[in-house]
Amino acid sequence: MPGHASSRWFAASAFALLLSACQPDGPAPPALADADSDTRADAGVEHTPGEVEAPPWLNPLSADLAEVDLQTPGAMGVYVRHLGDDAGSLDLGDGEAWYLGGAVRVAVAIAVLEQVEAGALTLEETIGLREADFVDGPGSLRSHAPGEPLSIATLLERSLREGDTVATDMLVRRVGEVDLNRQVRDWIGRGFGQVTTHLQERYEAYGVLHPGVAKLDNLDMIRVQEAGDGEARMEALAAVLEVERDDLALASVEEVFEEFHETGSNAWPLEMVADMLELLVTGELLSAENTRLLLGHMRAAGPAGDGIEAGLPPGADFAWASGTGFQRACQAGVLNAAEPGHATIVVACIRDFDAPEDASQALQSVGRALAGSGLP
Repeated sequence: MPGHASSRWFAASAFALLLSACQPDGPAPPALADADSDTRADAGVEHTPGEVEAPPWLNPLSADLAEVDLQTPGAMGVYVRHLGDDAGSLDLGDGEAWYLGGAVRVAVAIAVLEQVEAGALTLEETIGLREADFVDGPGSLRSHAPGEPLSIATLLERSLREGDTVATDMLVRRVGEVDLNRQVRDWIGRGFGQVTTHLQERYEAYGVLHPGVAKLDNLDMIRVQEAGDGEARMEALAAVLEVERDDLALASVEEVFEEFHETGSNAWPLEMVADMLELLVTGELLSAENTRLLLGHMRAAGPAGDGIEAGLPPGADFAWASGTGFQRACQAGVLNAAEPGHATIVVACIRDFDAPEDASQALQSVGRALAGSGLP
């Protein structure tokens, strides 16, 4: 189908299947307490599907992922990086920047904890909840009364475990968007999309439709966003603007978000997401205590059962975050994060699908493909 990403995989997938059938099963690599620098360097080496010199897990996995992509409406990008024995990376992201949505909360959390370690703030510090902080999306903070003091520790927990959009936006406000993006640039270099708040995304997306959008408040934005998909949302926006539907500059919500995604906000190349997660899990960004804190929250992320985690073996150690948007879904995580020398990083994003269930099924299939590769 137009825009489908699977064409890049098929030239190699048949050979990958043949090659994988010829590779003998070997013993599972031993778990290591730490990943040394040479191992991490090897992990960053990307291999082409079908490559004879690829690690033994890579060709079978690439073939399975090609099949998942074929069955998924829209386009899918996947990046897998394994540390330790048989280290290497598989990049099936087409080199494009994929919309992460709420999954950027991992970057926000790392930036917050870096500032804690620098003495710029503390986990005990409280921030007063404002009505202006309310935004659509998951989480329960929107039901709390304005003025309630919330600690940085509580906001981190709500953001990472519940995907609470209010908590994440409050943390961005506390560390500062400029400093946040500077910190991310210090970790992984340039080339990632600007990290913004969920609320700022709404203004960027709908601002192209009418100049009056800039004057709407956050509660207006919630009403628009929750009015439904398609034409219902456009009509809701016209209503809060008190203009005619024909006064909006674009014909459909699809066009609105096509233009928004061209801005690159909260969209990263999958390799850069993997770079950040590798630096996190190998202890190069935060102290051991704060690394454990962050990964512990990610392990408890919810609601579970609709993504990669559902396809993994029972009891698999998977620390993750996910995000969604209009015809967009993305999940990023680390398998075996407690053992950096045996960890596997995975980032999977889907766009232009027909229904949310399509994205959920694709992510679960990615989990099953990982399980079949022997990496978890």
